[in-house]
Amino acid sequence: MDTPQRTRIPEIVAKYETELLSEWIELQTRAATLRRDLMRDDDLRDESQRFLEQFRIGTSKGSLDPDDDSWHGARDVLAEITRQRARLGFSPSATATFVFSLKQPLFTRLQIEIGDDTRVLADEIWRATILLDQLGLFSIEVHQKGREELIARQQQEMLELSTPVVQLWEGVVALPLIGTLDSARTQVVMESLLQTIVDTGASIAIIDITGVPTVDTLVAQHLLKTVAAARLMGAECLISGIRPQIAQTIVHLGVELNDIVTKASLADALTIALDKLGLHVSSRDAR
Repeated sequence: MDTPQRTRIPEIVAKYETELLSEWIELQTRAATLRRDLMRDDDLRDESQRFLEQFRIGTSKGSLDPDDDSWHGARDVLAEITRQRARLGFSPSATATFVFSLKQPLFTRLQIEIGDDTRVLADEIWRATILLDQLGLFSIEVHQKGREELIARQQQEMLELSTPVVQLWEGVVALPLIGTLDSARTQVVMESLLQTIVDTGASIAIIDITGVPTVDTLVAQHLLKTVAAARLMGAECLISGIRPQIAQTIVHLGVELNDIVTKASLADALTIALDKLGLHVSSRDAR
């Protein structure tokens, strides 16, 4: 671990902080990776100033290891800046360049202070390079994690949007399923259905699988779990959308639907549901 007695970097950063900030901002504004359409000059200056201040504090506490506790302030500020830039649409390389571009003004000040002592200069530049490279890689990791969290949230929102529960009649709700039914989606489906049953007081729920391309053992198990959960909430479940090929697959797999009522279409299932509620739909002519 480097200490102030072995390196002049803390001294030089403290001495030239104002000049470093000015040159660093100028380099960033000229960089091709800077998205001027996404960031104002005032925001760039504010981010640079905040990070450089924490960078100076980190070096002054006796360590050039950014994983050290003394660098938590710099890591926190850098993580905040990185997440903000990720939300704005900056790429990981553009975000890392924010840190890497500090090298040139820092190296210039090292050369001015150390002069012709090439061995000492090389050592100091190497220390500074390792430090800034590690901070740059840290920003890339934060950026990637932030993007993954954003994608996960979007996927969750899409799951919720793709499993709407609608009220067809008083006491009857329907859950039309489209696409593959995996474990994650089953959980969303189950939560949406149960919450709607509670909110509407429905006694019958129709699960329509017309839009489910294939039914295998796992999908069948997910359906049975959903039916069981709905029954525990006091609602009887009907399954509609049973096409001939799906019926053959279910029989071939040996899946037991037990006493679950199944119908070929949602309309047929709704007719059964209304009959269970003691209701009957007839045409005006019939009356």
